[in-house]
Amino acid sequence: MYRFLFSSKWLGYLLLAAIFAAACVGLGRWQMDRRAETLAEINRVTSNYSATPVPFAEVKGQFSALAADREWTQVELRGSYDVDGQRIVRNRPLNGQPGYEVVVPFRVETGETVVIDRGWLPIGNNNPGRPDSVPAPPQGTVTVVARLRPAEPDLQRGAPDGQLASIDLTAYSRQLGYPVLTGAYGQLASESPAAAAMPFPFPMPSTEEGTHLSYSLQWFAFGVLMFIGFGYAARQQARNAAIDAEDAEAQGVDPDGGVMHSSGPVARRRPAARKRRNPTAEEEEDAILDAQGF
Repeated sequence: MYRFLFSSKWLGYLLLAAIFAAACVGLGRWQMDRRAETLAEINRVTSNYSATPVPFAEVKGQFSALAADREWTQVELRGSYDVDGQRIVRNRPLNGQPGYEVVVPFRVETGETVVIDRGWLPIGNNNPGRPDSVPAPPQGTVTVVARLRPAEPDLQRGAPDGQLASIDLTAYSRQLGYPVLTGAYGQLASESPAAAAMPFPFPMPSTEEGTHLSYSLQWFAFGVLMFIGFGYAARQQARNAAIDAEDAEAQGVDPDGGVMHSSGPVARRRPAARKRRNPTAEEEEDAILDAQGF
């Protein structure tokens, strides 16, 4: 009944179903990997974002090479801002609105220099490509609490004077002309004393898992449904073939005019000849009179 499955056409269908299912499995696993990354990020945020700040001396090495599990850790630093080294970073959207971020070198009292991202500014209305104003950091000795963030890559594109294309700390250090710790920067949480005007503070990162799990399950389901559809199509083909065979047995006629049965052709019966009935006496008398012209 299912011998047709070994035909080249149906083997081709099976191959296409296998390729489609494999692609669905790959996409499902990709979504699961993205979910794992999201869960790891959520775990870092919930563990580090609001934890008690640690002194700079304890995590100084993280500013040179940031470990993934230490991202968002709050660090307390004491020193002063280098106002002349302040830059704005281009193309930094926040809540769907384009804008900039303000980064400033911060000289720690122990002698090292780190970069602090003080917040976000919207696109200005007065000068195209720049914010209307950039709030200056406080002068003198400042105590800063900042959250560790990894340095960003070089985007291989330029920026106007006083601006950066990304928070590429190595390129930023070259602009400044003196060394800074290039493994991580600090995203400002608070500073004391605080400046009179401040950029907009950064919102807490989302801790929503998103739709990665549902998407991955959907892709896996699509892969299974492909084989279910293949099986259903094969079953329908087999049923149709069986119905066609029954119809051929019930209605087929052989070349000699015989009806086809499972045991072969059977000769068609000829209709029986009618027997002649003897005429009655009245009929014989009428026939004689007709012959004589009466």
